[in-house]
Amino acid sequence: MVLDLVLIGTAVTLGPLHNSAYILLLSSRHGVRQGLAFLLSWLANLVTVIACVMLLTGGQPPARHSAPSTAVLAVKLAIGLALVVYGTHRRRRPPRPHGPPRWAARIDNASPATAAGLAWLLQPWALVGAGAATAVDANLSDLAAWVALTGYCLLATLSLIVMEMYAVWAPEAANARLNALRDWLARHQEQLVVTLSLLVGFLLTARSIAELVV
Repeated sequence: MVLDLVLIGTAVTLGPLHNSAYILLLSSRHGVRQGLAFLLSWLANLVTVIACVMLLTGGQPPARHSAPSTAVLAVKLAIGLALVVYGTHRRRRPPRPHGPPRWAARIDNASPATAAGLAWLLQPWALVGAGAATAVDANLSDLAAWVALTGYCLLATLSLIVMEMYAVWAPEAANARLNALRDWLARHQEQLVVTLSLLVGFLLTARSIAELVV
């Protein structure tokens, strides 16, 4: 479980779409405030999903090869296959230019509530679903499980935390460097999406099949 959560959390935090959007928010007139609203909403979404899973399982993983356990593995397998298909499709299609999103022109007038809603929309829900399916194996009577779940939520938010802190401590330097990072993300968005989708997809597929047949 821990290895899967680390990989999924890393894939989430490295996603180019939400990171590019976050940099746009930080570059706006009230960037730090909007960025904080986005960050807190992002983290709250992750925590809420994990909390719902724990409520459903009662903090106890289902018995191996039971119907609930098999159903969870089937969900993970479906998500893994979907990510592989998606990554393969993105890899084969002709490259497309990626300009700034339509809402970027109105970002200066966006409210914290809008920034929070944007975090919900940009969350990579396939990866979040994979993390939730993996969290089913958590045993909350074990301290290590609490650490793993907390670490997963923080890891999946790490890029936002780092950028927010940078913008607070060194706003001028952060503005220049983060915008340079956004330009780099725009140029390499396709490669990043394909790589992350295939990497996580193959891992989930292989591990789910292995657990189903063993």
